Amino acid sequence: MSPVPRKRSRHRLAKQPQRRRRAPTSALRFSPFAWAQLLYLRDQGETEVGGFGVTAEDNLLRVEEIVLVRQVCTATSVKFDDMAVADFFDQQVDAGRQPQQFGRIWLHTHPGDSAQPSWTDEQTFARCFGQADWAVMFILAQGGETYARLQFNQGPGGSLLLPVETDFTRPFAGSDEAAWRQQYVDNVVDETAQLPRQRHDRDLWRDGFFEDLPFHFEEDKPDDF
Repeated sequence: MSPVPRKRSRHRLAKQPQRRRRAPTSALRFSPFAWAQLLYLRDQGETEVGGFGVTAEDNLLRVEEIVLVRQVCTATSVKFDDMAVADFFDQQVDAGRQPQQFGRIWLHTHPGDSAQPSWTDEQTFARCFGQADWAVMFILAQGGETYARLQFNQGPGGSLLLPVETDFTRPFAGSDEAAWRQQYVDNVVDETAQLPRQRHDRDLWRDGFFEDLPFHFEEDKPDDF
């Protein structure tokens, strides 16, 4: 007699449910005051502008204020003054804050539409924040795009992209554009504005440059001269 075939176990046929990766529960949050401040500072010039995010004591990923330090900026870079950074750290410690509250979140803007970090951004982040146990690089582009990355530098290391939110769940101060403007004027230097200005044709006409030449350029004289 042929053996009776055994019925296959339903358990063997059942597919194992696929494990889904859990979405990160953390987010980089800004108080409405800090977000309005960042937007205002972004729109004050044609260059990048950078600063530190000062956070809540009980939530190190909730930015409550943006602090600028003296810096030289271009459309593609921000260079902080070392002494200004040291003074800022001293002031924050004197105010009773821990370094995790003011020295871990680096924020800067991009004049264009892209918030993706450049090679210069990555080099600056690694050089200036690579010794900290963790740090965040945040970028806000002129067009509104944002980029936030939490970097772990201890142990096995790693990084995590963070969603960006404005947090209305806590009390917040009203805007103070006059103080923000003064902070920008006191700290931000546009490096391109320090370069010698090129002389245009209208400047040469005004200075009498062409008067001593043996030929004339009347037909090429600027219309608005």
